[in-house]
Amino acid sequence: MKTARDVLTELARRHAFGDIEALVSSGPVLDGDTTRVAALCAFGQRVLDLDAEDFGMPEEVGEVPEDLLGRALSSRMPQRPREYPRGALASLRPAYGLLLEVIAIRWERREMAALVAAVHIASEYAALLAWEPVLGHAGDPARLKEAVTGPGSRFGVALEPGEARICDHTRPERSACDRALRVANEPPPGWRAYLDRQHSQVAQALGDCAARCRTPCSVMDRLDAGVRADLEARCKLAAEFTEGALVRLRHAAPVGHGFGVPSPEEVQTAWARARASFKRHALGRDVLASAEDDPYPLAGLPALFSAIAATRIEPDTLLDDVSSRLVKALS
Repeated sequence: MKTARDVLTELARRHAFGDIEALVSSGPVLDGDTTRVAALCAFGQRVLDLDAEDFGMPEEVGEVPEDLLGRALSSRMPQRPREYPRGALASLRPAYGLLLEVIAIRWERREMAALVAAVHIASEYAALLAWEPVLGHAGDPARLKEAVTGPGSRFGVALEPGEARICDHTRPERSACDRALRVANEPPPGWRAYLDRQHSQVAQALGDCAARCRTPCSVMDRLDAGVRADLEARCKLAAEFTEGALVRLRHAAPVGHGFGVPSPEEVQTAWARARASFKRHALGRDVLASAEDDPYPLAGLPALFSAIAATRIEPDTLLDDVSSRLVKALS
């Protein structure tokens, strides 16, 4: 017969952090101090839920190993304008590695709603992942101005009536771009409101600058021809992913999000359709070629993110490492 400790260990291996925390907090399931076990579980569940703004909460410091905390913080959006380190505003690559790990775990646990939500997050910032090698950062508002303003730029500029056709940004995108240029000087509540509501629109706007603009301004004209062509190709691939069948599953519920949860078969079918659409792009064809022997649950997704980022991105092992530490703590 399995003991309570055996059950908790198996749950740890399945990344069921919330269940373990609830069990050890509800009564005498384990002998001795359960504080560290509870802290590891709370941390692991927060990472699995992609609750990035709360990575590194005070109750975790001292109870969660520093190396795990540091890796999580590299995917965190800073919650104050001048907070350092800059986390996901410095680079989105750690965040996309974490997204790949979370998506694989959600697939293993057959949690398709959470999987599709993680895919949707990846689509929201894919254009910034493409721009990162050009900007030198991941769209950090504190550093963005120098790359997108100046003579001939229409980035965040209010247009006169009748001028809308010269810029393909929507009105909400122009508003978000204007805010991005000012928000680093705002107090923390305004900064957090920008991150919550407008940062993804800035990502979309930058993607449109590179992939879709019919009358490019100096945001693109200032770039060398080779850099511009490469950026355009990667942003077009990011747009193809963002508009593809897999991401559209997030919006498929007939009565709002959450009322229609796709099955694993539907997720795989949607991903197959999305992958087929990549054939229109040379980079996309490379993704399809590398996906033939890919053991990842959504074969080719790591290669897609790598192509968009212009560097190799692989699934992180942060949550697996949390599980391993938790198993040791339980034993």
